Amino acid sequence: MRILIDTQAFIWFVENDNQLPKKIKQELEISENTIIISIASLWEMAIKMSLNKLHLSCTIEEMIDKIYVNGFEILPILPIHIIKLSNLEYIHRDPFDRIIISQSLSEDLQIVSSDGIFDDYEVRRKWNK
Repeated sequence: MRILIDTQAFIWFVENDNQLPKKIKQELEISENTIIISIASLWEMAIKMSLNKLHLSCTIEEMIDKIYVNGFEILPILPIHIIKLSNLEYIHRDPFDRIIISQSLSEDLQIVSSDGIFDDYEVRRKWNK
């Protein structure tokens, strides 16, 4: 299974935060699954860290290392994602979430997110407690 993990879920995973449901954590640890994180998530973390709006137990460089240590992949932002974004209904205002939604739709990826507003788009969101 190919899964796109949103920013918050990725942070909870690598920080071993109990807010990430145990069942989701287990799915992210299954080696047969391809776990993907958007470059937009790294961009979001870097911006929020520089503004002191996000405090993590490690640097952004270490967060990037954790992507590879966990066998995850980074999804770049491609022209097809921008085209999908340009046609995306303006329901959700967060620009980082909007590009992640666009990537999920463009790449036909199931998305792991606690954000229920994602359901207003036609994404396949996974979040079970």
